[in-house]
Amino acid sequence: MALKVYIPTQQTHLSVDELRSLLPPSITIIAADSPPDPADYEILVSGFPDSALLEASPRLRAVIVPFAGTPKETIELLRDYPHISLHSSHYNVAPTAELAIGLMLAAAKFIVPLDRELRNNDWRSRYGKTRTIILAGRTATILGYGRIGKRIGLACKALGLRVLGIRRHAHAGAPVPEGDPADAIYPPSALDSLLPQSDVLFIAVPLTAETEGLIGADELAKLPRHAVLVNVGRGGVVDEAALYHALRDQQILAAGIDVWYQYPASEADRANTPPSRYPFHQLDNVVMSPHRGGWLSAAEPDRLAEVAAMLQAAAEGKPIPGEVDKTLGY
Repeated sequence: MALKVYIPTQQTHLSVDELRSLLPPSITIIAADSPPDPADYEILVSGFPDSALLEASPRLRAVIVPFAGTPKETIELLRDYPHISLHSSHYNVAPTAELAIGLMLAAAKFIVPLDRELRNNDWRSRYGKTRTIILAGRTATILGYGRIGKRIGLACKALGLRVLGIRRHAHAGAPVPEGDPADAIYPPSALDSLLPQSDVLFIAVPLTAETEGLIGADELAKLPRHAVLVNVGRGGVVDEAALYHALRDQQILAAGIDVWYQYPASEADRANTPPSRYPFHQLDNVVMSPHRGGWLSAAEPDRLAEVAAMLQAAAEGKPIPGEVDKTLGY
């Protein structure tokens, strides 16, 4: 079945030629700065569409966001267009989970400050009292036990951790599906009761009205003092000030953070934009990562393959994968 797809080149960083090579001739890709004339595309590939793009083609039936994590403003805009479905790519499951495990290990073992010391020929930490913790036998709680969360859980299980998952549609007391790495899966209402037993807390949920500020000062205070927090979801899920103060005051042991509170507004700002209003960079119990979970050149073939699969499904009249619930926000 023929399908017309429009990709605004100025805002969508995709290799259009490579994408075309993955698709049959029946799928026409139009890549341009402005919509074609006549505007008769059925699918719009864009992470940040505006009303003009949504209204230009009367045939538009779906928007595909070609990266993981649908922007809040895009979801809010699409709510005004109930006839247009919204879909997000999930190509980044493996690299995001891998980074989460890397951040956990680096934070729990204080790899960064120890590396820095030894580069200065300083061996004293080897002989002093260590702040690191042994992870085997500990408990990892994964807030956001979806595709990424399960992959994090699988790796944690291999390291000898007990795994507790929290997901929106879980039912308290329900058995864990066979083959799932979690020891138990809970609904969000169980969060407060799980925090005191969480030696590692992974944040892997999207930022929505329900999750914004979900982990604040009260929640951080419930964690053990030796706890490690890892955030690969969105910065706003964890209260910025509360997290900084909990780390500064050693209320928790350490954190590995890939998602932040301030981002460069332009290409020129990329060389000099602090990720937070607070000086996390001054703390030696924080591992800082510049939101690289899935934003990797090495993952680009996977991203193109997933967008191609979504377009192929649309052309065949099948449900397009990765539909976003506009009400829930993910």
